[in-house]
Amino acid sequence: MTIQIPDDLARGLEGIAAAQQKSVEQLALDGLRSLVGGAGSPGAILRALRKLPHPSVAAVDDLEAAIGAARLPVRDQGAFDRWPPE
Repeated sequence: MTIQIPDDLARGLEGIAAAQQKSVEQLALDGLRSLVGGAGSPGAILRALRKLPHPSVAAVDDLEAAIGAARLPVRDQGAFDRWPPE
């Protein structure tokens, strides 16, 4: 397969490849592999998330109740509203 890329992008890739002591082809392959199949690639993460079981309605209700219980009360008075101190 041949991929045509603009000259400025090719020059940029050549600079990055030289800095990493790789060929442009190896740099491009490494980048494409990370997008397609690496363990930390976005695609791999999405596939792993889709394999997880969906939570039950009861579990979601429990989570929402725990979040609601952990909320701090709202205060109308700020820290500096009582200045000077009494």
